Amino acid sequence: MKVRKTLNEIMNELKIDKEFSKNIVCWHTIDEKEAKTAEIPASVHPSIRNALEKRGISRLYTHQKSAYESAIKEKSIVAVTPTASGKTLCYNLPVLQTITENPHARALYIFPTKALAQDQKSEINEIIDESGLSINSYTYDGDTPSNIRQKVRRAGHVVITNPDMLHSAILPHHTKWVSLFENLKFVVIDELHIYRGVFGSHVANVIRRLQRICRFYGSDPTFICTSATIANPLELAEKLIEKPVELIDNNGAPSGRKHFVFYNPPIVNKQLNIRRSATLEARRLAGHFLKNKIQTIVFARSRVRVEILLTYLQELIKHKLGPKAIRGYRGGYLPTERREIEKGLRNGDIYGVVSTNALELGVDIGQLQVCVMTGYPGTIASSWQQAGRAGRRHGESLVIMVASSSPLDQFVIGHPDYFFNRSPETARINPDNLIILIDHIKCAAYELPFKKGERFGFFETEEVLEYLAEERVLYENGDKFYWMNDAFPAHNISLRSASQENVVIIDQTIRGSVKVIGEMDRFSAMTLLHEEAIYLHQGTQYQVELLDWEEKKAFVREVETDYYTDANLAVSLAVLEQDRHRTAAAGEIGYGDVSVRAMATIFKKIKFETHENIGSGPISLPEEELHTSSAWFSFNEEYLQYKQERLEQGLIGASHALRHIAPLFVMCDPQDIHVVPQVKSAHNDKPTIFFYDRYPGGVGLSEKIYGNFEYVLQEALALVKKCPCENGCPSCIGTDTSNETAKRDVLQILALFVNNQGTGEQHVH
Repeated sequence: MKVRKTLNEIMNELKIDKEFSKNIVCWHTIDEKEAKTAEIPASVHPSIRNALEKRGISRLYTHQKSAYESAIKEKSIVAVTPTASGKTLCYNLPVLQTITENPHARALYIFPTKALAQDQKSEINEIIDESGLSINSYTYDGDTPSNIRQKVRRAGHVVITNPDMLHSAILPHHTKWVSLFENLKFVVIDELHIYRGVFGSHVANVIRRLQRICRFYGSDPTFICTSATIANPLELAEKLIEKPVELIDNNGAPSGRKHFVFYNPPIVNKQLNIRRSATLEARRLAGHFLKNKIQTIVFARSRVRVEILLTYLQELIKHKLGPKAIRGYRGGYLPTERREIEKGLRNGDIYGVVSTNALELGVDIGQLQVCVMTGYPGTIASSWQQAGRAGRRHGESLVIMVASSSPLDQFVIGHPDYFFNRSPETARINPDNLIILIDHIKCAAYELPFKKGERFGFFETEEVLEYLAEERVLYENGDKFYWMNDAFPAHNISLRSASQENVVIIDQTIRGSVKVIGEMDRFSAMTLLHEEAIYLHQGTQYQVELLDWEEKKAFVREVETDYYTDANLAVSLAVLEQDRHRTAAAGEIGYGDVSVRAMATIFKKIKFETHENIGSGPISLPEEELHTSSAWFSFNEEYLQYKQERLEQGLIGASHALRHIAPLFVMCDPQDIHVVPQVKSAHNDKPTIFFYDRYPGGVGLSEKIYGNFEYVLQEALALVKKCPCENGCPSCIGTDTSNETAKRDVLQILALFVNNQGTGEQHVH
């Protein structure tokens, strides 16, 4: 009978295994950390104290105590500590204590996903049950039955919801929620780092509407926010709620010793720098641990990869452990199935789980021993969230990040110091983006009339209200502006888009049934929802079968493919107004408003792992125009002594490298920011590379790039330099090796700016 190996034994074997060790870029060990605790404050009600003791909590971690003390004094806070550090108690404790002191007090909990809301409802209800207190906590989302809804509105001490439900179902019907709004003491915003970009800008406006309604009913709630590690949690929290916030980051939770391994699969095609598939490597590595009954979580980027990994791993260990010992976990599973998987992981019946990032957020699955990431998750914050899934409080744990051939993966895997020593990601939002703001001012006017001179958060509303009155959206009477339409504005406004002309995405996978699964602004739809596009929704792949451009509808069907689609945009970009500008020896850097005219021309099918082009097709859609913000850098001609075609090839290659590096610095999806090269820009006649926000009006992404331009260029230069290919490849400059000077030209263009740093900034008025 074979003896099962321990995690330590397997780690030692891997260290001396030549096949494995030659692919290790970095083996980083984080030492264990003892808990820092404090007495449970004397003011905590004996029933709550007893409930905590029944759960094995006799003392609080330092950050939990700090959060409690500030929140009880009605100070808004943001608590920033790692995964599984007991953040939930940072809000449950002050909320439950306040309700025991004042049974009329109410709290509103906002979670980004339904699964997380369900999980937190179980958590708070267990404490309530064990304390024997008569406190009601309910979830209020799309699944709440109508007969329960009235009870929630009337008697819910704690109402647990999500931003979409708050926006479209609670705020517009505030008159049904009088007891909540009159007595609202706390608003909890969990997973704060999720609220960035367009979504965060919308949610900031939903919070403005919430606070406006609270003022109307005479309440002024304290906000308790929790966040994963990002560079600017305090700034993000204050921008989201427009109130002073206290930062709580004195993490007192213990953690076991953690080994973090960066693993780069071997190269199989040297010329094109194509590596062995990250999926195949991840499944081989996970197999080592699962065969020895070591609890392991494998993260994959899409549902297709989850299913491929799951099938293989179940096959590998079914004779040893049985097929039910390894499960998949992703969006689309029924709540009962998800609960069953979470429970199996906690009690040890399930040894392995293969998940999309659905398990990245704080759903309680206990602590596993090994985490294998198939590819870099896209942000350092997400990577730490996933890594936090491995590591019992005092046990040893192992995290292996397996890189794919993509430029971003290759950059991160080649810069372990960057990954471990910095948190460069800054979450950006722009609540005053006019398109988003006007939508929410309409919703707010429907909820309560606006008084002349009334602010909306920090925003002066006068001009916008007058504009809406002229457009006959609002009716001005005396010193007030009233909503004058029968229609109900929140229904037509998506929190995930900055455009009024959205394309609705309709799933027709099941014969005879149609279901709306999302929507997208028209500008994005050109490249992401054209016919034959592969559209990803919550990790599931859909193929677009029909795009009805006039009716603004895209009909999709679920598929499983090993490729994704990427559309070519013919872009003409014109600078409308330059707001800021600074000079450098090699040229100049600018920021301002631009008009982008774009037409989708063809799409390519690109294989997941190798990034090979395996097919293409035409796109027939009209041109679209977008007004947005942009950052750009232009070269002085004397520095670029190239012929026209080499200059163009160098700019295109540099743009490709920059497009993959930029999202790393502004914490956004790669689709959120576009990069366009111009051999001769109309506004200054110089070779220029533009970065622009893909959303009307911009949400602050290109502004962040403007502030860090030299740094972004420096890292793009490092990426191309370190790539082992000879003349350029899909992992660095995006082109194949047919042109011998391509890589050299890109390196020269990027090096020009990096070696000739900028001088002072000028604001242009």
